[in-house]
This record gives sequence, C-alpha cells and structure tokens, in this order.
Amino acid sequence: MSVIVLAEHAQGVFKKKTFEAVQYASDIAKALGTTVTAVALGTVSESELQGLGAYGAAKVLHVADAKLDALNARAYTNALATAAEKEGAKVIVALHDVTGKAVAPRVAARLKAGMVAGAVSQPDLSKGFVIKKTVFSGKAFAFVNVTSDVKVVTLMPNTFQVKKGEGSAAVELLSVAFSDKDFGVQVKEVSKVTGTVPLSEAELVVSGGRGLKGPENWGVLEDLAGSLGAALACSRPVADSHWRPHHEHVGQTGGTIRPNLYIAVGISGAIQHLAGVNGSKTIVVINKDPEAPFFKAADYGIVGDALEIVPKLTEAVKKFKAAQG
Repeated sequence: MSVIVLAEHAQGVFKKKTFEAVQYASDIAKALGTTVTAVALGTVSESELQGLGAYGAAKVLHVADAKLDALNARAYTNALATAAEKEGAKVIVALHDVTGKAVAPRVAARLKAGMVAGAVSQPDLSKGFVIKKTVFSGKAFAFVNVTSDVKVVTLMPNTFQVKKGEGSAAVELLSVAFSDKDFGVQVKEVSKVTGTVPLSEAELVVSGGRGLKGPENWGVLEDLAGSLGAALACSRPVADSHWRPHHEHVGQTGGTIRPNLYIAVGISGAIQHLAGVNGSKTIVVINKDPEAPFFKAADYGIVGDALEIVPKLTEAVKKFKAAQG
C-alpha cells in the first residue's frame, strides 16, 4: 500500500520540483506507515532513477518507452493508474504543473478518487485527510478533507525546501498495456530554451511590464537577472506585444511560479498577474506610480523610474558579490 508519485524528468534528468514531490510523498508515506514508489516514464538512466532514493523513494517503477519522453496525457494516465493499481496505492502525488494538471484529474476519474489540486501543506491526518490549498487566484486558502478510499494530490512547486538524504531506490520495469488511442495524439518536436534558468525551476525571478516602455530597454533586466542568477519573466501585455517570448509570461493566463524572490519592474499588478506570482516568498516591486496595486502585495517597494533604479540595483548586487569573494 505504497504512496505513488509521478517523477517528471526533462530529457532524462530529474529537476528540483521532482525531488520536492518525491520528498512530499515520502512525508505522507511515513505518516501512513508505508513507503514511496516513484513512477518514471520514458528514457531515464538507471543511476538517475536510483538517485530518487536520496529523496525518499524506496522503489521506482520505470516505463521505459521512448514515446513517453514527451507529455502524452492519455498514455501517462494509463501508466500512472496501472502503477497505482499494481502497488495498491491509496495516495497518488503529482506536481501542480502542466503535466500534473493534465494527468492527475484523469487518474482520479479512472480510480474514482477524490482530488486536491495545488496543495500547499502536508495532509493533517488527525482530522481525516485534510489538505490546505489556495483558492480565488491565491487570495484565500481552503482546507479540503478527502474522504474517498483513493486520494490524488497535486503539489504546488516550490512549497517545501528540498533536503537530499542518503539511499538508493530499487528500480523495476513496469509493463503497461497501451492502446492505439493512448497515442492518438503524438508530439513530433519539442523546442527548448537553453542557456537560461527555467521559470518553473527558478528560485529568483526578475519580471518586467509595460513600464519598461519597449523591448529595447529589456537589457537592464537581463543585466540584473544575470547578476542574480535569476530567470526572466514578463506580464501578459509584454508577451502580447511580442516584446518577449510567450513562455516568459506569468499570470492567470500564463505560468504560475513560486520563487523565493520575485522582482517586478514596471508592472502595475493587476489581479490576473498576481494570480501567477502571489505564492512568491518575497516580492519586490519597482514602479514610478506610487498608487500601483502591486505595492499592496509587495514585501518591499521602490517608487521611481525603473530605467534609473535597476542599473543601480545591478551595480549594488555585483559589488556585494565581489566583496563576498
């Protein structure tokens, strides 16, 4: 009766958010007196799979089919449900990201399981199986008690600190009976951005809005992000105006991120944008309008011209790093 967790990878390499999901599942398993079985789909080396043991997985079920290297919601659902049934799992954990949002609800429907999407806490077992999650675009919290026999949980990435331990997971091949319908939709090509920190993995994010006045001024943000080792993001109007690529768009209709530090430059802070970033641990807002709504959500605010302030901030960061050696 192990806890099952979907272990996502990027081109055969597990990322921080996967380790967080495995660790989260491990904490649940310990509370329930059982163990964690991770499910990995596609092409991954055995050493990489075994490494999940350092984050709490006792076993890894590997579906070694290259057709699963890219997300296929039907096939992933079949594989994860098959693994859950094989292990007799009562709890299934996935990430609250593109993959988890596509797969977890399908798995829940197939197994007739109750589901909590976007969990931000460990379940409180003293009152049943109660999990805290955000609602109303992050403006409030709800506590959901899942009473079904099988439970599905998607974890909001960057909710818990990842702690690497010791140990190696046992690896088993899992055979799944796929049908032609499972691969009715196929991914022909995946283009990935290289040389930058992926937004979904970034602990530091520098984001810009229309207050930067045009794409020609984006260099000041790139310099700041480079000095901090941060990822770049933008508001929807910036992406819609083609100042920046759409994969950098964060907000209600873009990506949802939870970095440790989010620096918003020239962004007014409409509720649609806040929905994608208000889970950030610390928010710094730079805007020349003292009445900008974003200041109400900010931990720190600077009122002034971004094109004057950001270069000075970048210079200060560089001096600080140089002083640290």
